[in-house]
Amino acid sequence: MGVQGLTGFVEERGVFFTELRVRDTKLVIDGSSLYHRLCFAPDADFRRGGDYGAFAAAVRDFFGVLRACGVAPFVVLDGGRGAEDRKLPTLRGRAAEQLRAAHGLSRGAGGCLVPLLTREAFVQALGRLGVPFVQCFAEADREIAGLANRWGCPVLSLDSDFFVFDLAGGYCPLSHFQWQSVRAAAEPQGCYVPARCFSADRFCRHFGPLSKALLPLFAVMNGNDFIGLEALEVFFSKVRLPRGCAAGRGGKHLRLQGLLHWLAQFAEPVEAVDNVLKYLKKHQREEIRELLCTSMEDYAPSDVNLEDFFQKGCYESEAARKADVPQWVLDALAKGKLAPFVINALILRSTFLRVQVENMQRPSAHSTALPIRQVIYGLLLRVSHGAEDASPCKQTNELPTVCEFDRCQKTLKKTFVQAASLPSDFCDDRFPLDKLMEVPVSCRQMLLLETLGVKMSFLEPIPSHLQLAVAVTCYWIRCSEPKVNLNQLKALLLVIVSGELQRITDDPDPTVLPAEDDSVAYNEFLKWKEKKLQNNDFDLDASHSFCQWQCCLQMGFYLNQLLGTPLSEPDLSRLYTGTLVHRLYQELKSAPSVENLFVVSPKMAQLYLVLLNTVKSMVSPDFFQKMTKTKSESCKKRKASNKKKTAIRCAVPETQHLCNVNRFASLEVDD
Repeated sequence: MGVQGLTGFVEERGVFFTELRVRDTKLVIDGSSLYHRLCFAPDADFRRGGDYGAFAAAVRDFFGVLRACGVAPFVVLDGGRGAEDRKLPTLRGRAAEQLRAAHGLSRGAGGCLVPLLTREAFVQALGRLGVPFVQCFAEADREIAGLANRWGCPVLSLDSDFFVFDLAGGYCPLSHFQWQSVRAAAEPQGCYVPARCFSADRFCRHFGPLSKALLPLFAVMNGNDFIGLEALEVFFSKVRLPRGCAAGRGGKHLRLQGLLHWLAQFAEPVEAVDNVLKYLKKHQREEIRELLCTSMEDYAPSDVNLEDFFQKGCYESEAARKADVPQWVLDALAKGKLAPFVINALILRSTFLRVQVENMQRPSAHSTALPIRQVIYGLLLRVSHGAEDASPCKQTNELPTVCEFDRCQKTLKKTFVQAASLPSDFCDDRFPLDKLMEVPVSCRQMLLLETLGVKMSFLEPIPSHLQLAVAVTCYWIRCSEPKVNLNQLKALLLVIVSGELQRITDDPDPTVLPAEDDSVAYNEFLKWKEKKLQNNDFDLDASHSFCQWQCCLQMGFYLNQLLGTPLSEPDLSRLYTGTLVHRLYQELKSAPSVENLFVVSPKMAQLYLVLLNTVKSMVSPDFFQKMTKTKSESCKKRKASNKKKTAIRCAVPETQHLCNVNRFASLEVDD
C-alpha cells in the first residue's frame, strides 16, 4: 500500500524518529521494499535488462551484515492482488509510469526500472542463503505488522503505511537503515546497524494528542493505494481545518497537518467518521461511511498467523479459502514456488505483463511468450471436455479467457487471451487443478517440453540445471519476431558459460578436484570484462531481442513451477547479465575472436559448443544465413511499415510450436 505524501511529511520534520542500534533481535522485513531498494543501486544499469549476479551479491551482503549483528531476519513478500482486486486502478497507474520510464530509458534518458526477473532472483537468493521467507496470498502489510507485534520486534520497509500501523517494536524505514555502515560497539554486545525508528507515540503526541486509533482514518482520508481523494473532496472544500490549512496548490503537507489536528478532537474513529459525513450530501453518506470503514480494515490485525508458518510451515488464509484456492497452490505460493502471476490468473483471470526497455515501435516483447502463457492459463482454468467430442469452433467458445495488461507501442492496453486447449492427460476429470501433481511427472515434463517445442533427447547433453534455459532459448530462436541473429545467440550463450565458470570457481564441487585451467580462464575473463564493459554502445533492436528471451524465460520458469518443476530451475544470478550480453554482442560484430573467450578451459569451451550446437540443431541449417541475406531488405520493409498509421491493435507474431494453442478471443482497448 502507501499513504500519499506521508513519507515526505514525516521526513520533513524528523522529530518523530529515535536512534536505534539494530542487533541481537528478530527483524520482520518487507521483502518487496527490500528487493526494490537493493535493485536501485546507484551504479545499476537499467537499460540492458538487469545484472542479476550483482543483485544477488547485494542480497548476500545485506543478510551477511544482519547475521554479523546477531539479527534474525524474516522476510515477508506480497502475493497476488487479492480476490477483490481493489488496487487495480493504482496498479494500472504504476504500469503506465513504468512504461514511460522504459520509453525514456530506451531513448537514452535517465530513470529506474526493475528488471523483469528481479523478484525471482530475490526468492532464489533467499533460498540459497537460508533466510526464512513467506509469500502471502495477497498484500502483505497486515501480516507483516501482525508478525512484528507478535514478536515485539521492528519492521523494516519503505512503505508509508507502516507509519500508520500500531507497531510495538517500531518501524525502521530502509532509507534510515545504514547496513553498509555497520559499527562495532565498545561494549560487549558487538556490532550493530545504525538505524532510525519511527515512533507512532511521538507522532500522535505532536498532534493533539491524537489517538493512535484514528491513524487508519487519517490514512484513508488522505488517500492510499486502495482509495483516492475524489470521494472526500467535498469534505475538504467545506471543512475549516485548524491553522488555516486548507487544500490548495503546493499545500499537500499543510492539508496533512490540518487533518491530523482536526482529527485530534475526536476520541474514536466512529465519532470522527460521523463528523466527516456531516459535510456530505445525505444520499452520499452511507456509501462513503461504508467505504471509509472498509478501507480502515486494511490496517486491522490480519487473521493469518505467520508465526505458524515460520514454525510449522503452515499458511492458512480465510481469503484464500473463500477464493477456493487448492491447498497445494496456496502452500506453493507461500513457499515462493509459484509466482503471484499464477494466483492472479487463477483468481482474477487478469495479469500485468511488466514492460522492459524495448523497441516501442515493435509489438511487446511479451508477445513472443504468448503461447506459453496460454498453456499456463489452460492448466489453471481448464474446463473438462474431450477434444474428439467437440468441433474446433465449439472448443474455442468453451475455452476461458484471461485479461492481460501489456504495452501496445507507448500505451498500456488490455487484451483478452484464450487459454490453450490441453492434451487429453490434462483434461481428464480425474486431474482437476487441485490434483495436478498427481499427473505422472513424465506427462508434466512432456507438456512443458512440447510447449517449448523441444524433445528431451535434444537436452540430454546439457547439464540438468541448464536444460530449462536451453529449452527456452530454442523456443526463443524459433518464435521471436524479428528473428534472432547468430551474434545475439552467441552472446547469450557466452554469458551462460561465464556464469557456469563463475559457479565452479566460486563454489567448487568438493568431490571433484578443481581444474587449474578453469581458474586461469576465469581470471582472464574478469580482466576482459573489466576492460570491455566501459563501452556504452546501445543497440535497441538487440535489446528488444534479449527482452523477448527474458519474457520467454520468465513464462517457461512459471510453467515449470506450475507443473511441479519437471526440469531443474536455473540459477538466475548465473544465467543473465545484461551489461555483459550487450557488450559481447557488440564485440562479436567487430571481433568474432571473442567467441574463443573461454578456450583456455577445455571444459567451458566444450560446454559452449554443446549449447550452441543444441540450439542450432532446432532450426534449419541455413536459418542464420537466410537472416543475414535478408536483413537489409527486412530493415527497409520495417521502416516503410512504421510510417503507416495502423488501427489501434497490438499485433502478436504468429508462432509455431508443438502445442495446440488458441489465438485471441477478443480485444478490448483502454485509454
